[in-house]
Amino acid sequence: MTAPGTRSLQELIRSKSPDADGLVRLTVDEAGWRALAMGCRDSLYTLSALWHDDGTVRMALLAPASRLRAIATLATPGGAYPSVGQYHAPAIRLERAMRDLHGTDPVGLPDPRPWLDHGVWPAKQNAAASPYPFLAAEGDSLHQIPVGPVHAGIIEPGHFRFTANGEAVVRLEERLGYVHKGIEALCTGATIERAARLAARISGDSTAAYGFAFALAVEAAWAWVPPTRAILLRGIMAELERLSHHINDVGAICNDASFVTIQARCTLLREDILRTASRCFGHRMMMDRIVPGGVTVDLHADGIATIRELLQRLRSGFAGVIQAYDRSPTLQDRTVTTGVVTAELAARFSAGGYVGRAAGRTFDARAAYPYPPYDNVAFKVATRGAGDVDARIGVRIEEIAQSSEIIRQLLDQLAEASPGPIRAPEVAPCKAEGAALVEAFRGDLFLSVRLDDQGRVARLHARDASWFQWPLLEAAIEGNIVADFPLLNKSFNCSYSGHDM
Repeated sequence: MTAPGTRSLQELIRSKSPDADGLVRLTVDEAGWRALAMGCRDSLYTLSALWHDDGTVRMALLAPASRLRAIATLATPGGAYPSVGQYHAPAIRLERAMRDLHGTDPVGLPDPRPWLDHGVWPAKQNAAASPYPFLAAEGDSLHQIPVGPVHAGIIEPGHFRFTANGEAVVRLEERLGYVHKGIEALCTGATIERAARLAARISGDSTAAYGFAFALAVEAAWAWVPPTRAILLRGIMAELERLSHHINDVGAICNDASFVTIQARCTLLREDILRTASRCFGHRMMMDRIVPGGVTVDLHADGIATIRELLQRLRSGFAGVIQAYDRSPTLQDRTVTTGVVTAELAARFSAGGYVGRAAGRTFDARAAYPYPPYDNVAFKVATRGAGDVDARIGVRIEEIAQSSEIIRQLLDQLAEASPGPIRAPEVAPCKAEGAALVEAFRGDLFLSVRLDDQGRVARLHARDASWFQWPLLEAAIEGNIVADFPLLNKSFNCSYSGHDM
């Protein structure tokens, strides 16, 4: 329940009109801020993002049932503000990171430990001598297993501290932040062109999604309308990116259960997608192809035909993968009931993507808050209820079919459209702000940008879906065996880079 004497989000925005990005912007006092935090705790709203901006803290909120979206701003004289995390656990890591980066003081924060700051930043090396205080677990015959931050294979660094009784995991605690890049600081003062390149590199496997989000945010700020052709091309690129990673993930999960032949098939299919993307868009990952105002490359009749042929090959090739999975009881013995995320936890942490949808949370930004071109295509939001590794595979399999169908619809619309521009003319820069919520392959991605009157970025903030998925990995491993962690971890496939910024 909200605090006495305060108003709900619905009441606060009743007399307000949304901006061009669909968000209502509010200025609140401490009582209002606490009330909104408690509303997140009580599932009245969904916390979408939380960040610091020029002497204020800002909270992005969603109310999907009523299609409301808002950003609440609280002034923070001296940097102090009431912690959201004291009411709503998913905010804790966001607030720890914000304190490390900006020196804010979340009063009442339940976990005071640093998050991104490992004690090696030049201006803050005084903390280097203090080891990170992992949480303790008590009981007979418990032992700890430290894993990482350097891992076998070519993956990003992250530390995992297991407490186990024999092989059974009693507690897992993550330590991230090893690939902190300072993206937000690098974007401050950057031109739109440079900031677009930086945003597209926040998490390289979601480069199309991040480029999409940055473009939508800038376009909303400046009322910059991209051409219809560019909108269709953006959707095709975003769905090709989703296809590529979902297929790769299915193979990688099976590989961690020692079914290398399925991974080999998926690797070949993914390579086919990447080569097609390179041929059609000039880059295997389609990096820097989605930009504010439109796109940088067109797709003509031969390119349309090339992607149609790719979809045919994927349909027949991936059917064999599904058949191999369905006919492998030994493989399903590893995936079914392993690493369960409960529906309650998925809802509380606003888990997006396949992690949330495999546990029954039906949220998909493309459907909940449709943005072009998803407001003009038909697709089904894939969901499961078991919340285990098998369910996360199942969601991916269904989303592969849905993404293929979305691409077919967009290709049809592109083929029927008359030739035209792929980027809108430049607009006059002005002081403004905009935000976007897009569906990356991992889940919903929020990006906010504030621009100055010279057309440069005054503040950029991005929140990857992984922020709300990583904590659930700690919960999902409890009661499983240590040997199942690689399988479980890959079924989540959270981004280190997108989280560490």
